[in-house]
Amino acid sequence: MIALTDYPAYEHNLKALASTLRKNGTLAEVLLWQQLKKRQIEGYRFIRQKPIGRYIVDFFCKELSLVIEIDGSSHDIRGEEDRKRQKELEDMGFIIIRVSEKDVRYNIESVVEGIRQKVMQIAQNRGRS
Repeated sequence: MIALTDYPAYEHNLKALASTLRKNGTLAEVLLWQQLKKRQIEGYRFIRQKPIGRYIVDFFCKELSLVIEIDGSSHDIRGEEDRKRQKELEDMGFIIIRVSEKDVRYNIESVVEGIRQKVMQIAQNRGRS
């Protein structure tokens, strides 16, 4: 598990951008946020548009070092960039869950259940049930 002091400092110019992204979220981000906020997933706290290093992740749970990313149509053309970004985040010790925008919009129950299962697996592996 990553200690709080081990999180990479984020680039400070990302703070304002993250705030803007929170205010102008996509439909899929808003829909998923409705399911993640207020500790609805096994009591874990998630936050939106969190700067980490030189990136801003869609959703983040600090306690689990878990990042959730929604892949929309723009990710089709940014495939290599997304793979590099994911590898860098994983190398920092983060676990990444990727979900498609389409699944969030049209099958939110399955997306949330998949996230719940992964959260429970991570918690179990770290000794919390």
